[in-house]
Amino acid sequence: QVQLVESGGGLVQAGGSLRLTCESSGRTLRGYSMGWFRQAPGKAREFVAAVTWTGDFADYADSVKGRFTISRDAKNAIYLQMNSVKAEDTALYYCAADLIPLRSDYPQDRIEFWGKGTLVTVSS
Repeated sequence: QVQLVESGGGLVQAGGSLRLTCESSGRTLRGYSMGWFRQAPGKAREFVAAVTWTGDFADYADSVKGRFTISRDAKNAIYLQMNSVKAEDTALYYCAADLIPLRSDYPQDRIEFWGKGTLVTVSS
């Protein structure tokens, strides 16, 4: 089994920066795509960003392009560098992993592994 644990959430002012971390434990995630989703209050969970197993290709939601950067290290941890945050970035951020490359139109109920989330609150 795999456990994904997110950290780094908190309160940040609009225009500021925050870095989220997702660490995995359990069996290897070799070959798995990993990524970030978020759920704002009263809204459906949505895709934010994903990175391939090799880390050489990343995909982003249009709403975060140019502001957020996803990265991955050799220990299968992933990071989300959030810059120029906006009030609308306030959400519970989830880490996810699946053998299928994560993307915005992939059914979320088919994603194999999820973390429990870390809360990001942006004050305006």
